Amino acid sequence: MGTTTQQLQRVAAALERSQGEVDQQKLVIADLGARLNAALLQQVEQLEQYRSEFFGRLRRILGDRPDVVIVGDRFVFPSELLFPSGSARLEPEGEAQLERLAATLREVAATIPSDIDWVLRVDGHTDRRPVGPGSPFRSNWELSTARAISVVEFLIRRGIPPERLVAAGFGEFRPLDPGDSETAWRRNRRIEFKLTER
Repeated sequence: MGTTTQQLQRVAAALERSQGEVDQQKLVIADLGARLNAALLQQVEQLEQYRSEFFGRLRRILGDRPDVVIVGDRFVFPSELLFPSGSARLEPEGEAQLERLAATLREVAATIPSDIDWVLRVDGHTDRRPVGPGSPFRSNWELSTARAISVVEFLIRRGIPPERLVAAGFGEFRPLDPGDSETAWRRNRRIEFKLTER
């Protein structure tokens, strides 16, 4: 009987020690989680600082063009400024605008610490009218993606590292203006730039 009691006491003591270790590990995990959250928040805040700097410089360089606007955290270029209608080939005027963007991005990128994993996301958008029968593109989705890729390839040729660029096509599925007028369609045909985390 005494042996059983001693064994039970040893088991109870071991359980108590285990519970203490578990409680200690929970405290360590909670502390690590809090530190990780603080580090992530700091990186987000740092990236926000560089995004503001990038957008501020770009705004000054582009001037007060009524056709290039900021919507939320994105710079928005109308497709007509960059591409001929229904095409993914950059116009000379569009290349000139993108040249300024690339120069600004190179300057700002040189100041971003290496531990911030940033990318410039290039989003292509179209209006909701179907592509024409003679189009080389099967859909608006394909056209919007091809335009985003054209912009990314141009930026790579201007010295932006490919690992810092993302091309995405949204077709007609993210309109800025739900209307059916020519003005609405023009607003919806656009390229958006967003400096963000990977």
